[in-house]
Amino acid sequence: MPDDDGRRGGAAPDDHGDRAGPHRAHDGEERVELVVDAANVVGSRPDGWWRDRAGAAARLLAHLSVLAALGRATDLAGGSMPLGTVHAVLEGAARAAARRADVQGVEVHLAPSDGDSAIVALVEQLVQDGRRVVVVTADRGLRARLPPGTTCMGPGWLRTLLDELQADRPG
Repeated sequence: MPDDDGRRGGAAPDDHGDRAGPHRAHDGEERVELVVDAANVVGSRPDGWWRDRAGAAARLLAHLSVLAALGRATDLAGGSMPLGTVHAVLEGAARAAARRADVQGVEVHLAPSDGDSAIVALVEQLVQDGRRVVVVTADRGLRARLPPGTTCMGPGWLRTLLDELQADRPG
């Protein structure tokens, strides 16, 4: 069911200790807001996604849900990065995935038109709110439109991370 602001999913309520807060991990380290350009990530692997865009997006959302539950990601240097909210932006036919997927812990943003503009608006708001943001996209045009200080990672980084999480899951 969509939240009041039209998003689906959402992170589970936090139960933090004294040093933690909504934007801090238990060790006081700043949490990272992860914004995923779903179309770009889905399109990065030629697995037949074009035959069922909503199905491919639903699979990505399910995998992102596992990452959100973990609450941490491995950065490019091999270090641990505490995650705040995992955001996924869906556009076009992939928007139907929001009805089909288990999005526990993932805030799904349905782009009213193009996904890039929705991502830019979301990141601008997060940065304005003082959040540290990592955007997952290989789209150079989108990267150029993001606010200064935004970190960008390619879809290969996220795909590798999600593949490792799936391999570690029992059954």
